[in-house]
Amino acid sequence: MAYYENVFIARQDISSSQVETLAENLAKIIEENGGKVTKTEHWGLRTLAYRIKKNRKGHYVLMNIDAPSDAVREMERQMRLNEDIIRYLTTRVDELEEGPSAILQARNARDDRRGGRGGSRPPRN
Repeated sequence: MAYYENVFIARQDISSSQVETLAENLAKIIEENGGKVTKTEHWGLRTLAYRIKKNRKGHYVLMNIDAPSDAVREMERQMRLNEDIIRYLTTRVDELEEGPSAILQARNARDDRRGGRGGSRPPRN
């Protein structure tokens, strides 16, 4: 089997629980076709660089996948049919990344600098 990283963007007007359900359904498709999802990360609601289908923001989700290509192809087919998914990208990788992704590491470092609060920024000098 091959290793894949998949990132998809869901519409901004669905809830976080709906995004989690969507990710679980996609993982189920992979498992039904002989693969497995080793990691799922929810990056949250983020601003898009440009509007996509009238959306300015989107829920980002990363999935690390160990599966045959047929399973990934079926998952991508289902993503194309789902109206809640506005974009997706699947990339084949040599090995799956352990631990948090670079996006989550940057978010954690930013939170640490703020003292763990998601509040206001420190004053500028």
